[in-house]
Formats: sequence, C-alpha cells, structure tokens
Amino acid sequence: MEKVDVIIVGGGLAGLSCAYELADSGMTVLALERGDFSGSKNVTGGRIYLRPILPYLPGIWKEAPLERHVTKEVFTAMGKTNSTTFEFYSDRFNQTPYPSYTILRAKFDRWFADLVTEKGGFVIPQKTVDDLIIEDGKVIGVKSGDEEIGADCVVAADGILSFLAEKAGLRKPFQPQHFALGFKEVIRLDSKTIEDRFRLGEDEGAAQLFFGSLTQGMMGGGFLYTNKDSLSLGLVVGLHSLNLKEPREEVYKLLDTFKERPEIRNLVRGGEVIEYSAHLVAEGGIHQMPKPYTDGILLVGDAAGLGLNMLFTVRGMEYAMVSGILAGRTIKKARGRNDFSASSLAEYEKLLNDSFILKEMKTFQNTLSILENKRLFTKYPQVISDLFENVMWVDENPKEAIYKTKMAELKKEFLNFETLKDWLLFRKI
Repeated sequence: MEKVDVIIVGGGLAGLSCAYELADSGMTVLALERGDFSGSKNVTGGRIYLRPILPYLPGIWKEAPLERHVTKEVFTAMGKTNSTTFEFYSDRFNQTPYPSYTILRAKFDRWFADLVTEKGGFVIPQKTVDDLIIEDGKVIGVKSGDEEIGADCVVAADGILSFLAEKAGLRKPFQPQHFALGFKEVIRLDSKTIEDRFRLGEDEGAAQLFFGSLTQGMMGGGFLYTNKDSLSLGLVVGLHSLNLKEPREEVYKLLDTFKERPEIRNLVRGGEVIEYSAHLVAEGGIHQMPKPYTDGILLVGDAAGLGLNMLFTVRGMEYAMVSGILAGRTIKKARGRNDFSASSLAEYEKLLNDSFILKEMKTFQNTLSILENKRLFTKYPQVISDLFENVMWVDENPKEAIYKTKMAELKKEFLNFETLKDWLLFRKI
C-alpha cells in the first residue's frame, strides 16, 4: 500500500487551511477533492469574517479574490404584505483591515488550492474517498475505488454529513432539528447598478438578512449579499420544520415567491441567474459536535460540527479555516513525537477549546431553542411591520393620536405571558 504522511479528505476551506499549514513542514500532504476543482462543490451564503482568522493566517489576504468589504448591515422583518427594514452603517466597517467580505467560494477556494500547491502541498481533484482503512482500531489510511493509500494521520474535511466521522465512530446519529437547508441563486448585475441600488461606494458591500413571512411559518430566513458584479440571494429553512409543513411544497418555490416580493424584485431587476446551489447548514451548535479526534484521524470544519447561528450572524467559514490550521499544528507536534494515537491528537481538542471557536459556541449554545420559537418567524415580524404601516398610513379619516393608540396595541401584543417567556429565553444568549 502506498503511504504518505497526511491525507486530507476534502478540498474546502477547512481541508485547504490544514494543507496550507502543513505544506512546508517536510511532510507529504495530499488533499483529496471529489469535485472538478476546489470550490466546484462548495456552497455558502456568501460572507466571511476576516479578523478572527488574521492571527492564524496573516499573510494571504492581500491577493485573495474576495468580493466587497461589508460596510452596511440591513435587517428586514417581513409581514405578509408589508415589511420593515433597519439599516446600520459604521465607520469601523470601512477601516482596514476590513472586518468582513462577501465571497464566492468557486473563485476563492480554487485560488486557495493553488496557494497550497505553490507552498508544496498536493491538491488532487476528482478524487473520491470511499472508506477509511482501520487496523486494530486505528485509522491508517483511506480507500479510493480500488486504490488504498496509507497515512500516519487522516484529516476528515468532508463536510457536514461527514461519512468519515461516522466510519471512525466519532459521530452521534443526526437529528433533523440540528440542520437547515440553504439554497441560493447568484444573479449577475453590473457593479454600478449594485452600488446605486444599495447606496454603496466603490468596492463597498451590503449584507441583508430577512425574517418573517418569507419562510411561511417555518424556522429560517433569507439573505442577500452584494458581490462585485453579482448578488447572492437565498433562503435557509430548518429541516425539522420543513418536514412538518403541510401541505408539502418543493423548497425552490419558496425562493421563487421571495423573489416576487416587491422588496426583492426591485433589487434584482435586470439581473441574470448564473448559478443555483443548495447546501445543508449546521444549526445545532455545540450540541451536535462529534468528538473531533481518535487514533489516526482529526475532524475539521463542518465535519467537526463547527458551525453556529448567532441569530444576526451565521458563522462557519472562519471556524473551518482556523480549525484546519489548529489540526495542522496538532499534526506537526504529533510528528515530532512520532505518535498519532488518540492521546497525542487530543492536543487538537485543547487548541479548539482555547480558541474563539468553542468559546463562541459555548456562549451561544442556547440559540437553537430561540430559533425553534415559531413566533420569531410569524408574530413578531408581522406586528412590527403592521405598527409602522399604521403609523405612516394617511386616509380620509382624522389621524388618531400616535402614542395613545399605538402604545395600547404594543401592550396587547407584547405585555403578555408568551412574550415574557420569549424574553427570558432570549436573555440566555
């Protein structure tokens, strides 16, 4: 059996980051990617937060093919026939190093794979891994078709449904409430039109999140990100609530209906759909994390359950990249000891615990219970939108006093036992 030092299964952000960390270490490192190229099968809503990554990967960003740096945050509560939008801008978002960028993974991952190759790693596309090779309880390699490749350490970077984690006995059975389905379109639109419609300067970007009637009572929401010359528009819907919905409906119709809303239709007008993709999204946070190591194998990124919905932000890409770096550092130390046993690779879990990743996941461990609250997607967006509509509406009748009438409505809607329970739950994050 052919043997190398490290095999990384998956050429996404986590796998490539691990390969980049190891590429100049003197070890032979193979990153096996089942797609035609890195990024060909990678899907994301489209935003990456850079500042958490900079201490771990400080030198690669100047030439990175990122899209626009985000200067504007937009939140839209959608009722059935109305909506309310809150827009936020800060000078801090427009200062270098910019905190976050929109991103297209087909571009970025391919570029990152080339960077790994230039540094000395091997990224091999169109290579599917079918199984692990396990001997005396230790992972010693992988099977790809009829080929067997041995390794001192295997890194599972094979995504949210990681079959390698299952084969290694590290993953618990999946629960539908721990996942959501994200699906999106990339819509080509020229840069000048984007900047005019979203009131942006050159290279500035906007990130807009939607919640309310667009998911038809199901857990989830919508997103829109501005790229250099395109928009990323999509929805995320919880699998559990999707399974319970009656009558059943094909999910792509939700996106079609969303695009027909005037709030969206006028933003994408004249655009051309150039890409459609879908992807599972981790919603369980720390509750769904598998054990990230055992004899001869480490789990990184989505395979390690490293994703988090913080309500107003969704984290994943920076978790993937930093976990890959930390896995690479762990492997270097294990190589120095010539010991790839579970006790040696346990250093990886310590590094994760000391990093921002698990600290954030522990802080926000209760967000899933909030996301399961149906009122967040039905009652509250509708009440907020109706309130603003009534305040702004003028007709042939005399206008009522705003404070007296609207405060009475707000007390009725919010000063009740249900809202109190929601508030007590919200205090946990």
